[in-house]
Amino acid sequence: MTRGRDAGAKTPPAKQRTLLAAVVAAVLAVCAALYVGVGADGGTREHGPSAGGRGVHDNPAAPASAATWVTSWAASPVGGEPGTEMTGLAGRSVRNVVHTSAGGTSARVTLSNLYGQSPLTVTHASVAVSADPDTAAALAGTVRPLTFAGNPAVVVPAGEQVTSDAVRIAVPRDGDVLVTTYSPTPSGPVTRHPHARQISYVADGEHTRDATGTAYTGRSKAWRYVTALDVLSDEADGTVVALGDSLTDGVTSTTGANNRWPDVLSDRLRSAVGAGRDVPRYSVVNEGISGNRILADGLGRPAENPSGLNRFERDVLGRADVEVVVVALGINDILRQPGTADPDRILGGLNTLVERAHARGLKVVGATLMPFGGHRGYTDAREAVRQRINAEIRAGRVFDAVVDFDEALRDPYDPRRFRAEYDSGDHLHPSDRGYTRMAEEFDPDDLKGGAPARL
Repeated sequence: MTRGRDAGAKTPPAKQRTLLAAVVAAVLAVCAALYVGVGADGGTREHGPSAGGRGVHDNPAAPASAATWVTSWAASPVGGEPGTEMTGLAGRSVRNVVHTSAGGTSARVTLSNLYGQSPLTVTHASVAVSADPDTAAALAGTVRPLTFAGNPAVVVPAGEQVTSDAVRIAVPRDGDVLVTTYSPTPSGPVTRHPHARQISYVADGEHTRDATGTAYTGRSKAWRYVTALDVLSDEADGTVVALGDSLTDGVTSTTGANNRWPDVLSDRLRSAVGAGRDVPRYSVVNEGISGNRILADGLGRPAENPSGLNRFERDVLGRADVEVVVVALGINDILRQPGTADPDRILGGLNTLVERAHARGLKVVGATLMPFGGHRGYTDAREAVRQRINAEIRAGRVFDAVVDFDEALRDPYDPRRFRAEYDSGDHLHPSDRGYTRMAEEFDPDDLKGGAPARL
């Protein structure tokens, strides 16, 4: 609602002007306090260079910024790393390479010990801009030590996570960032995301501030400890979270190429904004887990590979300033069911995800389930379940908007299978061309707006 001006208002007397000035001054003081002290509550909009920066000593008189905290990169913690149960990675520096969506002027990092059975002590941590692709070296002058509530060291209890203070650093859009941690003491198992499709690095000893990267002789195909990179951005107004399985995780995409469909979607959005299209300015982050299901958890306690329902709070609502969630789940609920999967239960799970998103004001875009004809798990009964679910999705009875991955990638002469050029060869996962085609199927206009009004 907007308020109109009173055209007949008279100039207030001196006493009223004095009172008005005092009220304005008080309001400005309160706003300044809120600006400096706002907390790092992922899922809420935060403004200003110290938002989320516990222990960051910025100038409280600095002008307010139009920038917003968004998540530029994320990866779901999946489980504990085999072989690290007793010692973890004690005495080694872990340098994770993560690929950004949006750029920004400050950053904060989330570290997870979700699958650890003992506290994780991190005595040194840093963030830096990568010098080049496929390297552990940092761009000169960009290494920034991280602090946690003002301290350089932090203890992350077993089963928990921690977010660093904000640090000033020019994070590039569509670029690589190095997040490095060092722990001197045993703790395990190491919380990781195994199918990174990105090479990260390990060094013996404490080398978190080493810009040359020469000490990082070990290589890793997993992301360890780090689960999110948030940036204070003036080029993104919110975050899109892609909640999915291996088809979102990009399990067969080329390592280091950043060709998972959420990566390509991010590029498309950025290009559309640059071309002057009226589309949302959003970052896009990937919360895909290979083998993930809507309804069932994996084994262990806490469960490895938790279901979409059980990880929704953490992996979607826990990200910064989320506006839209794209749900691409269901194929593993069909393939991993010993008998014939119940389409009504799967659809019920999808509806529950939508209800939870709507309760937080998020728009939900849903994907149809892609074909898997020729895969070892294919049966005609499972195909019938897929078709039933897709029919409900296309009819608009599940999501706010639909992206039809099935139609985009299927063979028009045999709709139970991928087109040959979109098939990685296992008849379940796309090729790089297939992942690109998935992102091209998105209509950026479908990301506009929020959750529908409740009746």
